[in-house]
Amino acid sequence: MSERYTGGILRVGAVGCADIAIRRVLPALVELESAQLIAVASRDPAKAAAVAAKFGCVGIGGYQNLIDRPDIDALYIPLPPSMHHEWVGRALRAGKHVLSEKPLAVNYQQTADLVRLARAQDRVLAENYMFLHHSQHNTVRTMMADGAIGPLQVFSSSFGIPPLHSDSFRYQPGLGSGALLDVGVYPLRAAQLFLSADLEVRGASLRIGATGVDVAGSALLRSPTGVTAQLDWGFEHKYRSVYSLWGTRGRITVPRAFSPPEHHRPVLRLDQQDVVTEFSLAPDHQVRNTLSAFVAAATSGGGNQPAFDQALLEQALLVEQVRAAAER
Repeated sequence: MSERYTGGILRVGAVGCADIAIRRVLPALVELESAQLIAVASRDPAKAAAVAAKFGCVGIGGYQNLIDRPDIDALYIPLPPSMHHEWVGRALRAGKHVLSEKPLAVNYQQTADLVRLARAQDRVLAENYMFLHHSQHNTVRTMMADGAIGPLQVFSSSFGIPPLHSDSFRYQPGLGSGALLDVGVYPLRAAQLFLSADLEVRGASLRIGATGVDVAGSALLRSPTGVTAQLDWGFEHKYRSVYSLWGTRGRITVPRAFSPPEHHRPVLRLDQQDVVTEFSLAPDHQVRNTLSAFVAAATSGGGNQPAFDQALLEQALLVEQVRAAAER
């Protein structure tokens, strides 16, 4: 059990040395003035030591050895999805706040278990959808509120990446692998952001690859007001990361929706009758913003707000419904 946080800098540990942790999250974390990276853990002590040397912290062999440290307030967990239920649960029971890579769990029941545990422990539990913390989406919402496209009729989104290395865990059955849980969750989360949490799955398809996991998929959703969402994703595609909002008077397109680098200047496209306008926005650091939001929540003196917990559950339920519709 960690000592109760009493203010100051949030002390953070990383349970695992995944590529996303090394490339994106830990570099941003060590730059935060409000947090300190204390240690990183790996099942391989040599790997933990090498990563720790890179970021100026302690390397620890074994995940539980890190979780048990009393000088850690919060844990970042970038393990394969099938391991999240166990290790996020262990971290919460040890009194740590948790930022978990997405998906938080491989199914709705596991997600609900972890949400209940976080509530019982009065700890913050967050799922690392970094795109939600990029300011370009606030600009889109402002444009819609100002009537730039009129009432929304159709939301569409695609997220596809080129084939991964064959030994990636994403191709290995049993690890919470597959395109739906890795890239498909982004268009689904974006649809909830702009439409409604109460989306009905009208149809879905998953294409299964040679290893038995899904490598591509599509879904058709419908909001309670009749707005449709057309979504596509996959591992075997030219890179594409986009969403569009099509209304009665125009369409807004965000061409770099989910993973813009921190130095990228987003360009939003507004198509109206006989007029196309492009808006160049200031760069934003969604990784740093995400970590700052997590630190602020963890240092505020309590656990998740009910609305935040509800978002975790709604996303997990929608993923499960898409999977069930595709199986049918």
